[in-house]
Amino acid sequence: MKHGVFDILKARFLINDDAMKNWRFIVFIILLAIIMIANTQRYEQKVFEIAKLNNEVKELRSEFVDRRSELMKLKMESTVSEKMLSKEIYPSTVPPIKIEVKKEKEKSFFKRIWQ
Repeated sequence: MKHGVFDILKARFLINDDAMKNWRFIVFIILLAIIMIANTQRYEQKVFEIAKLNNEVKELRSEFVDRRSELMKLKMESTVSEKMLSKEIYPSTVPPIKIEVKKEKEKSFFKRIWQ
């Protein structure tokens, strides 16, 4: 046991006769570690991108709500009438009247022929 630990610490497994398979395994482990580090890096970049986009969505949503409230204020009758007073256009004192157009019933084919 003591002899095996010293061999590992002195790295004799890398220079022995069958060291080639050990080197292949070590290179394989190093490549896996590099791939894992790169994959973690890309994952973190995507997480940061998602967080940034979520913040942007929140900002745009709040801007939308602000603009919608401004639009509601501008569409109010009192605001429109105030702006029209400067152009000397006054609100009507007579209420509007609804005009209904009645559509004539279509005559059947036989009634059209006999007329």
